[in-house]
Formats: sequence, C-alpha cells, structure tokens
Amino acid sequence: MGKKILLVSPKTPNTFWSFKHAIKFISKKALHPPLGLITVAAMLPIQWKKKLIDLNIEQLKDKHIKWADYVFISAMEIQKKSTREIINRCKKMGVKIVVGGPLFTASYSEYIDCVDHIFLNEVEDTIHDFLYDLKNKCTKQIYKVQEFPNIENSPVPSFKLLNFKRYASMSIQYSRGCPFACEFCNITTLFGHKVRTKNQAQILAELEKLYGLGWKGDVFIVDDNFIGNKERLKNNILPSIIKWVKRNKKPFAFSTEASINLSDDKVLMKMMVQAGFTSVFVGIETPDEESLAECNKHQNKNINLEKAVERIQQAGLEVTGGFIVGFDNDKESIFQKQIDFIRNTKIVVAMVGLLNAPRGTPLYNRLIKENRLLQNITGNNTDCTLNFIPKMERTTLIDGYKKIINELYAAEHYYKRVKNFLQAHKNKICKGTPKIKWCYFKAFFKTLFVLGIKDKGRKYYWKLFFWALFKQPRSFPEAIIYAVYGYHFRKIFAV
Repeated sequence: MGKKILLVSPKTPNTFWSFKHAIKFISKKALHPPLGLITVAAMLPIQWKKKLIDLNIEQLKDKHIKWADYVFISAMEIQKKSTREIINRCKKMGVKIVVGGPLFTASYSEYIDCVDHIFLNEVEDTIHDFLYDLKNKCTKQIYKVQEFPNIENSPVPSFKLLNFKRYASMSIQYSRGCPFACEFCNITTLFGHKVRTKNQAQILAELEKLYGLGWKGDVFIVDDNFIGNKERLKNNILPSIIKWVKRNKKPFAFSTEASINLSDDKVLMKMMVQAGFTSVFVGIETPDEESLAECNKHQNKNINLEKAVERIQQAGLEVTGGFIVGFDNDKESIFQKQIDFIRNTKIVVAMVGLLNAPRGTPLYNRLIKENRLLQNITGNNTDCTLNFIPKMERTTLIDGYKKIINELYAAEHYYKRVKNFLQAHKNKICKGTPKIKWCYFKAFFKTLFVLGIKDKGRKYYWKLFFWALFKQPRSFPEAIIYAVYGYHFRKIFAV
C-alpha cells in the first residue's frame, strides 16, 4: 500500500535575501521554492501520494499533518525556530517525522530524541536504504552517506508539487562542491572539495520540465560555485543551454553564484550571457589582503578586485556581492574601505554581513581551540549578532557595521549608486524579464504610490524615475526594479 508523504518547508525569517518586501510588489509570497524537498519527493516511489506545504507561502494546518503517514522536513539554520514548531506539532499528533538538510547534518544530536529518522548529508544513496528498510520493517534512526554521491543519479525535481504563482523565481541545481577552502564557509563541509556535476541530459530535462509546466521567468541555479568545473561548462553544458534557450525563444533569465576568477575567462562570460544569465553573486568578502589571507580566500588575493568586478559587469553580467567585516585582521579603517569599494564598483546589491562561524567549519574549530566561540549562528549574518568574541572591540565593530549599512542603503546613497551603475553599464546589463506579465504593470503603479508617495525616500525615487525616463529610457525598467530592491533593504536594515 502506498504511503502518504507530507513535505514541509519551514518558515524563513525576513532577511536580506528573502526580498519579501520587494516581491510583494509583484504579488508573490516567496523568492525561491524548496528545491531540496521537491528533489527528495522525486526519489520516493511514484505510487506514493505527496503534498508540499511551504510555510513561506501558506499555513500548515492540522488536517495536513493528520493526512500524512510521514512528514518530511528539510531545513537550514535560519529556519530553526519554525522547524522546532513543526516537529512539536507532528509529535503531538503522533505522525512519524523524517528530517534532513544542512540544519540536521550540522546538529543532529539536538534532534535525536524528537524525530524518527535523520538523513545526514546528501540523500541520493541513502534514500534507497531507507525505502528498503521501510518495506522490510527494519528502519534505522540515522541514515548517513559514506561517500559524496554521484549527482548524475539525482532525478528531475517534482516541480509539479509547486504552486508557481506564489514564487518569484524557480531553482535548479547543476553542481555541488567547491574547489576552494574559505575558513568561514561550510560548503566544503557539506559537499566536499570535488566539484560534482549533473550531465547535459539532466539539465535540459529540468529546463524542459519547468517550461512544460508553464514557467517563464527567472531561474536561479543554486550552485555555490557554478564555475567550479569551467571546462565542462564551456564544452558541454553551456552550449546545450544556448541551443535550448534559442529554440524556445529565451523563456528564462538565469542567475547563479560564482567565484571571482570568472572575470579571467572572457569566453565563459560571453557564453553565460548567450545562455541567458543576467547576474552572478560573487563572494568578494573584503578588500583587505591580510583578512583575505586570514580566511584562506586565496582566489581573491593579489588581484585587483575592483577591475575584476568591472570585467564581469562589462561582459553583461550584474555582480551582486557578498562582503564581511569582523575578521581578526580588520582595523577600524575597514568600514570606510568597504564603503569605498562598493561605491567604486557600483555594486547595487551588496550584502555586507558580520563574520560568523557555522558549525563544522575551520573557523568554528579554530575558535573553539582559542576559547572564543560563544554560541551557534542564527543563520542571518546581517542581524548584528556574533557567535564568537572578535579581536576588535565589539561595540566598535557593531557601530562600524551599522555605518556601512547606512552609507549603502539610506535612500540618498542607494539611489545615487543605482544611477551610477546604470550610467556606467548603459545597454550592457538588462534585468528585464523574458515575458511581460500583468503583475509587473500592477507592481509599477504600486511603486508610484509606495515609493513615490509613502516612502520617506520618495524625493530620491522621483529623481531616479525622471532621470531614467528621460535620460536613459532603456534602463527605466531596471531603475524601477532596483528602486523596489532598495525599499526592501531599507525595511530590513531600518535605515
């Protein structure tokens, strides 16, 4: 008899990357769907009944839990509070609980007494053991992979479980793992240094599935370093994507994450643009060479980071950047250095966070040895919390961080940076969506009221509005999009 499986994605707090204040303008509930859960759903027997509840777009009701034989939960650290609430409700109602994902892999001992089954690390190999044991009534509590699985065996996610109308973007994954070893990063802890990739057929099958289900718009490739295997990208994957998007009249606008060495490869950048990529997130972290050496960010050392960013932008890819303050080698001058770097490179979406040490990272282990670790991370490095004792005086660090945020995201400074970016990259970078939708017209009129009348930064909105409309009309849609982003950032940072 087939099982009834309820897949539950916990609620994510409103953060920098949630864009919740922004996506409300286009009547969306969440930026991205829970890709991990719908991938697991595709690994379960086809005859089993499956339902997905994403707490970021809808409520989890008692009737949903009562319906299920098993509740599957996947979570990250930032979803810890919501995850506990879900587990407690399921336990109270006597429904079996299966969990996995980064939160449980990093801290499974905290959940050993309250869930039935825990999957540690990736599940492609161990899910079959679980299903076999379930059939033979001999299931274990912990299922742990011994080797990093070959993700060419990973199925096309069950996109059909999603309510497309609630999401601003879809997600797919091409690779796992990263060849680098940044001290503060837990990616290699979770996925290893060897870059494992899906093959051409898999990627095209996922694009076909999304397209066949009616999706047209943004697609985020969730890889932590999309260019970890450049040769395979250039020789196999990107050529096939380029052909596919041309054949289907460019239905998607792609974005992803990449290391700064993308800037060294003109051919790769050109191919990404041809394939429909519009932006890349780059972990720049800091312009300070000593701090880069401290955190083992060697790929960013001994290069002109400003020129590297410029090369990527000139190729036609918007750079969104990640920056960190709080390294042991940081001096008080770092705050102005970060501000100057972001202004000079005209990076509009610059996520500046305080250094934190995720469990299992080299930084976490070093801080334990130095007796400087205070607590686990919250998963949100923009909330002014630290989980360790910094070398810089804590008040100085927090005040300096707040100075950066104010200089970047107060309306006057933010709108000026948007204008400078659009002027510098006229006709090179386009964030326009592949298909005009009614919700974008509604969003535009909403900006006139919310940003042009209600918002305290309204005079700067109108300056950008009329400048773009009359001086650089081809950039007008991007100007409005960035204005909406800025509204979200000001809400998050309360500036």
